[in-house]
This record gives sequence, C-alpha cells and structure tokens, in this order.
Amino acid sequence: MDDPIRTEMMKHRLVSVAEEMGARLQRAAFSPNIKERCDFSCAVFDTSGNLVAQAAHIPVHLGAMPLSVQACLESLTLAPGDVAMVNDPYRGGTHLPDLTVVSPIFMEDISPPTLLGLVANRAHHADIGGMSAGSMPLSQEIFQEGLIIPPVKLMVAVKKMMTSGGCY
Repeated sequence: MDDPIRTEMMKHRLVSVAEEMGARLQRAAFSPNIKERCDFSCAVFDTSGNLVAQAAHIPVHLGAMPLSVQACLESLTLAPGDVAMVNDPYRGGTHLPDLTVVSPIFMEDISPPTLLGLVANRAHHADIGGMSAGSMPLSQEIFQEGLIIPPVKLMVAVKKMMTSGGCY
C-alpha cells in the first residue's frame, strides 16, 4: 500500500482484532493464570506465518509465537474451521505450560476457500503434567516439565460442526 493513511487504518484494524481476541479470552477463561494474571498473548499472522499484528500482552510469547504458527503450517493441512495446538519448545514454544492455539482464517465465499491469514493465542496453563504439581517444576530435563505437544489438530472443521448442529 502506498497510501500511508490506508496503511495506518489497516494496521489499527488488525491490532484491534488481536486486542479483542485477548479481551474475549480473558472473559471466557476459568484459569486464574489467564483471567487474573493475564498470562496470555494474541496475534494475527499472514498466510506464511509471519506476525502482522499483535496485542500489547506478553512480549516473550509474541517473540516466539511466529515459529509455532509456522510449525503448524509446515506440519498440518489446515482447513476452514480447524484449530491447531502446539507447545513444543523446539517448534517455537516458550515453556511447556504455554499452549499455543492457531486458527486459520479463510474467505469461504469463493471456491475453493482461500486462506487469508491466521490468528493465534498463547496462554499459560496451571499444569501440563510433569514431575510435580504446578506449572514450573525444578527440572533438569525437558521431559520432567510435562507433556510436549507437537503441532496437532485440536479441532477439525469447528464452524461446519457448529452450523450443522453436530457435537464438538
């Protein structure tokens, strides 16, 4: 875009998407780590997994999150309504209790649906398994911290299931 006004307007629109994601995540959360401590981050990505816009949340989350989004893109074929998850520190994760959830955004009014970008959030969870209760054991090896989750589909075609009356 050569028009600086249009560029700024688009930037602010995308940042507001990330901010609204964070506000909704915080309101919907049951975990005090998310609801009260605000230990989460939200961002918008392009089709290659590059960071486009972020909310003013936790910088360490946002610094590594593009690698997690790119790992999901490389490992999975994401379709409209799919939701992926990853926490693997060798694929962009920070530490195991920080789970990253990635959702593709498609333009579905055309055939075939076209990927417009992705949205992702990373939030700290109280326990991911491991050698002791809580989210940060005094471990010497990564496997002592808990469950390592490679990029996996957490949900498949969520929107299609919701609109067809199916269970999810």
